Amino acid sequence: MSSKLKFFLLIGAFVFVSLQYGADARKIVAQMTTAVTQGYLTTTQRAKEWIEEYIIQRDTIRQLRAKNSELERSALLSIAFAGKLNALLEEHEKSPYTPELELVQALSYANLSNYHRVWLDFDDYNSSKIYGLIHRGNTAGIVIFENEKPLGLLQGDPKSIFSVSVGEEDIPGVAMGNNQYITVKYIPMWMEPKVGDEVMTSGKDEIFFAGVPVGKVIEVIQEESYQSAVVVPYTQGKVPMYMYVAK
Repeated sequence: MSSKLKFFLLIGAFVFVSLQYGADARKIVAQMTTAVTQGYLTTTQRAKEWIEEYIIQRDTIRQLRAKNSELERSALLSIAFAGKLNALLEEHEKSPYTPELELVQALSYANLSNYHRVWLDFDDYNSSKIYGLIHRGNTAGIVIFENEKPLGLLQGDPKSIFSVSVGEEDIPGVAMGNNQYITVKYIPMWMEPKVGDEVMTSGKDEIFFAGVPVGKVIEVIQEESYQSAVVVPYTQGKVPMYMYVAK
């Protein structure tokens, strides 16, 4: 039996039932049609969601694999660089360069009205030192000691101060918090920081080691005797639960 013939027989049966049984039959047929349509739409939507979820998971796995390969390569290059550097230092009878990092936890705000200050779970410390805080490879603030406890001053705090270099020319400056931004002060007038320059730690204050990313310059301000640069930090948003201390 051809498809056309089946279609016309189905239509004919529907017309016959409608004429014979009237409104009740039409109501039943309409309900059946609605149920079938809803079932089809639900099944289609679920299939679409499953396909989208599968594609997202597949893409995420690919991205993580690529990131893992990139991190592995960076780690190998860092090890190779450290080996060469320490060999050079040994040649000149200098002590090896071995920066240490320790994972610390943010416990609570030091003051509920100030989101830039947190108490830290950091036992192995020297109360006479200032430490640098790092989160996801970027600067996050510094650690001082207050009331015989380690206090994290996040980058937005005005007392979060450390030395930096700006741009490819390593222009010197001092970074300090300014709420959601960082201001790099005391840049010499004869130097030329530019919007878009990347800011890194200089390591000259022994708070951070050199080369930790800080942020990018969005504005250069001419002061009376020096220049300042407004910087958008890479580390922003809510207080990280865990950070590293540069020791």
